[in-house]
Order: sequence, then C-alpha cells, then structure tokens
Amino acid sequence: MTAKSNVKSAADAAPQQASIVLTFDNNSHARALFGQFEQNLTLIENRLGLDVRSRGNQVSIKGDPTAAEQARRALDSLYDQLQKTGKDPEAADVQGALRMAIAADDQLQLPTMNGKENIAAAQIATRKKTIFARTPNQDKYMRALDRCELVFGVGPAGTGKTYLAVAHAAMLLERGHVERIILSRPAVEAGERLGFLPGDMKEKVDPYLRPLYDALYDMMPGEQVERALTAGLIEIAPLAFMRGRTLANAAVILDEAQNTTSMQMKMFLTRLGENGRMMVTGDPSQVDLPRGEKSGLIEALQVLDGVDGITEVRFKDVDVVRHPLVAKIVSAYDSAHGAYEAAGRGTYPRRRDKESGDAS
Repeated sequence: MTAKSNVKSAADAAPQQASIVLTFDNNSHARALFGQFEQNLTLIENRLGLDVRSRGNQVSIKGDPTAAEQARRALDSLYDQLQKTGKDPEAADVQGALRMAIAADDQLQLPTMNGKENIAAAQIATRKKTIFARTPNQDKYMRALDRCELVFGVGPAGTGKTYLAVAHAAMLLERGHVERIILSRPAVEAGERLGFLPGDMKEKVDPYLRPLYDALYDMMPGEQVERALTAGLIEIAPLAFMRGRTLANAAVILDEAQNTTSMQMKMFLTRLGENGRMMVTGDPSQVDLPRGEKSGLIEALQVLDGVDGITEVRFKDVDVVRHPLVAKIVSAYDSAHGAYEAAGRGTYPRRRDKESGDAS
C-alpha cells in the first residue's frame, strides 16, 4: 500500500487537460512533502510542465493527462516513503520518484508497479538509514541483490552501484544473514607491490577503498563501523592476497572490477563459499590496465552470461543520481568515444587508450 491519500480526478474542459486533486491525511507530513516554500512541488511542476498548487493538505495538479498521472504517482510514493522513514524528502528524492513514475509509462513491465497505479520502490533498510530505488535499474539491481548470490552491477559513475552494494551488505550483517563483510578492490596503481607501502594492511589499501568506507559510514553509525573493523566483522581484503581463501557466511564486494585481470577475476569469483553473497561492481569504459591486458570484468560478463544464479544489471547515463551535470558528462564522453552502450559487448575501449587516441 502506498501513501494514504484520497485521490480525485476529473476531465478538464479542454480535451487534452486533466485535473487531479490529492488530499493527504497528515498535515505535518503534507507540509514536509511539499518542501520549504513548496520547492518540491515546484520541481515537479517544472519537470513535467504542469500547474501544481497546494492548499492546506491538498495538492491540485493540472495539465497533460499523462504528466499529471506521473506527478500523482511521484507524490503518492514520496508521501509513503515519508510515512515509513519520517525523513523529509530532498530534491534528489523527488527526482528519483519522478524517474520511477515516468518509467511506468516507458516500460511494458516494471517490478515495482502495481499495474500503473502505484509505485512500491525497492528499498534497503539499516538501523541508520533507509534507501529507496531512484531509477528502474536501481530497482532491478536492489531486487537482484536480494535474490541472487552473485550480482554484477556495471555502468558509469554516479549510478549508485557501489553504494547500494555496500548498503545491502550492511543490511545483511545487521540482520544476521552473514557473519562479516569483506571489501576488496584492485590497487592498480600499486600493482602487486603493496608490501612496499608504509603502514599495516588496512593503511596500505585505505586510499583505494575510501568510496566503500564512505558508504559504510553512511549506512552504519561510525562507532559501530570502527568496532566491526577491529573485531574483523568488516574485513579489508586486497585482491592480491585473496588466493586460497574460501569466503563463507560473508557478503563480499569487489569494487572497480574493470581493473582486475582475467586470472584475478576467476580467482576472486571462485572464493565464494557456503552462504556467501558476492557483489561485483565496475565501469567497463574506465579500464586502467596496461595495454594488451584484458579486463577480467569484461571477460566475466561474456563467459558467465546466462549462467543460472548469476545476475548482471547494466546501468546507463540516465541512471546517474548525482548532480544532473554528471549524467550529461557521462553521455558526452560516451558519444565522443563510442564507449559503453555504443560499443559492442565486451569491446569497451580502455581509459588509457581513449586518452592516447588509440583503439583497443
């Protein structure tokens, strides 16, 4: 069940116009939903080209019938999230709800839709934070993480693939579904010479794992993260030192997987143990390996395509949930270099090749 609101709709005098009135049963939640100076309503109004006005705990939506229905879905979803979490929606939440509402008309089937009436976005909930899917591919990814033991999340920066993987791992640990979280990332710049770097193992690889740490601290209280690191419930496991291990009862994340070699990727994937969950994330268009070295991620996506129990979710520039300019930047680079979707499966150009103007 989505937001508890009363909805009334009627055809306008103009044949291509619709009027929808939403009545919300909680006045304080309604004010939070509308935003300070009604900024959330203004965002919806500008994005969909509608006339959106509030009065008390009511919102009237006038304009194109399809756009008006999309606005209704978005507001209904945001109100439901507000009731569940008590957190006032921000601009990014509104943008996410709009993406999901619009996707209901763009796709024949969307797992989060009850018909096309209401949106029930996938969510990841920890004691500190609840995250709702902000794009259809995020929704698909979050549901895949629930269903499958091995999930590949591939796509450009800013799509949430790493953040959501860490959030899911934190949720599994809190609920007792796994006994530990293992974080790994290839340290391409340091090669296999981590032993020459100063400090203990954690200090050697911390710079490479900072995005994973940031997500952990966002999902769990800081003192809980520190205790878990000290107790070994959260483990830093450099890829170069994982050979021979069996990772049972663990949520294992490999980030920046495009920078693994073929042998490293095979070695990592075969570490999966009983009651283990693996999440592999990366951007095939941003390979930093030396020329002539095949990306283990690109190869794995080809070799494991269609294997039962393994799911691949591919993000696109439209899934970028950072600053709106990030999506435009990703799209511009993809167009210029023929990367990502424009490239054939498994033929993504390496970053170094793109910088030198050569083709891989």
